[in-house]
Amino acid sequence: MSRHRQATHTQAIERAMVSIRRSALSVFIFSGIINLLYLTGSLFMLQVYDRVLSSRSVPTLVGLAVLTAVLYVFQGALDGLRQRIVARLGLRFDREILPLAFDALRLLTLFGRNPTDAQAPMRDLDTMRGFVSSQALISLFDLPWIPIYMIFVFALHPLLGYITIAGAVLLIALTLITEALSRKPSKSVMELVGRRQAMAEAARRNAESIQAMGFASAYYSQFDAVNERYMDAQRELTDTSSVLGSVGKVLRMVMQSATLGFAAYLTIQGELSAGSIIAANIISGRALAPIDMIIGQWKFFVAARQARTRLFEIIGKLPAKGEPLELPAPARTVQVENVTVATPGAERMIVNNISFSIEAGDGLAIIGPSGAGKSTLARAIVGAARTVRGAVRLDGAPLDQWDERALGQHIGYLPQSTELFDGTIAENISRFDPAASAEAVIEAAQAAGVHDLVLRLPEGYNTRIGEGGVVLSGGQRQRIGLARALYGRPFLVVLDEPASNLDGEGDNALMRAIAGVRERKGIVIMIAHRPSALAVVNLVAVIQDGALSHFGPTEKVMQQLNGQGGATPINRPAAVNS
Repeated sequence: MSRHRQATHTQAIERAMVSIRRSALSVFIFSGIINLLYLTGSLFMLQVYDRVLSSRSVPTLVGLAVLTAVLYVFQGALDGLRQRIVARLGLRFDREILPLAFDALRLLTLFGRNPTDAQAPMRDLDTMRGFVSSQALISLFDLPWIPIYMIFVFALHPLLGYITIAGAVLLIALTLITEALSRKPSKSVMELVGRRQAMAEAARRNAESIQAMGFASAYYSQFDAVNERYMDAQRELTDTSSVLGSVGKVLRMVMQSATLGFAAYLTIQGELSAGSIIAANIISGRALAPIDMIIGQWKFFVAARQARTRLFEIIGKLPAKGEPLELPAPARTVQVENVTVATPGAERMIVNNISFSIEAGDGLAIIGPSGAGKSTLARAIVGAARTVRGAVRLDGAPLDQWDERALGQHIGYLPQSTELFDGTIAENISRFDPAASAEAVIEAAQAAGVHDLVLRLPEGYNTRIGEGGVVLSGGQRQRIGLARALYGRPFLVVLDEPASNLDGEGDNALMRAIAGVRERKGIVIMIAHRPSALAVVNLVAVIQDGALSHFGPTEKVMQQLNGQGGATPINRPAAVNS
């Protein structure tokens, strides 16, 4: 028997970061060698002025020139290699963290977070990947090697070294000022860009309603107000970074000019050679360059740091992923035990303490008024809504003891709003299973009564349906969604208002599909509003104000609802909509 191991998302982050740090170490070493090679030009000038000109030796000049050329080629090759490593470091970071960010995106949506919060992990990952692949990161790797240049300048003359240190201190102080002034607008920019994207996406999804009811201008006013706040925060951040960046550049030029001036004075006093003037000027400028670059790129540093904090905090709070034992396929019962679901971030119970048990071959219709909690209960049963108490069990095993992928093979789910993905009909039915067989896809389509409909499409099962299934009608999307729910002959099939967009033919196909699941000893749970749905189930549950008020055989429950002593027809609308 394999051991049950528990690995938290935080541990997964740590493993990913350890792997990335190993690659970063090579970049750090390369940066040290490259920074040593940056001294080549200054040393060449120093030797030309102090040795070649005084000795008038052409062979010495040629030898120095050849050696310098070789070092420049070596430097260029290492610098190019460093750039490639950094670019690949960003890609590696993405590959390591993307599964965690994708889980965060998916689970935050399931936990009821608003679209802005749910999309934040992917935006933060993009921000961090861009930073890791950028020149800003290289400047950080150059920063620890500044002492090399300081030592060189001190070797020329201590006074020039002190001037260079003073310049570095001033630039570091400017960096701290930039950090203090950029923190607030940077945070506002990240928050507002999320809201702006969420509102734009909402406009795209609801374009038909906006057009039909003529409230484009009114909605745009709301969008424009958020956009103006975003632009103001972006303007403040850009102004802060650009002004302080300009100050940094001017300060750097002032320090280089001061170094040049003092070097000339020391040469006049006979304390420094002529070649040392140029060398000191170049090296002092190079010593301050990484700090200057960091100031200019500071908004990217702040954005990346905030993105990292948010992303890792969100990932760290996600439920731990275990490695459960492989359980046998469920074939007997579905038990709902004291299931309670609350509004995300609030204490109001949407579903409160609901319990029932159904067996293989049963069909259960859940009815009740709008807002009673029926759809929330359906989501909880398939594990798509977070419960605060209670459990849903398949053959006695709670959902969290199942491997996610294995559990998905035993569950079919048709949500209230059917969402399809950009791909072919076959891919959508097979849940994008790369190992899906044509026979399994066609079997699911036939079970849903949609096979003939698919064959009438231009390319049959290979017809691409676009994002959200835009090339299909609402009824067609719902029937394809039903086929997806039936793919692989799952034991439990949960259908949330599956007939809402169906015509008479589609409704009949749905009834046959439900009967087919029951005949093969599967279980069907259906949120029902149409009277015809009760004809193919043997159990009815009534949900009122989030609680289970009735549960039992269809005829018995319908008698109780209608207050009659004898048998009550199950096709009366009043009874179904109670």
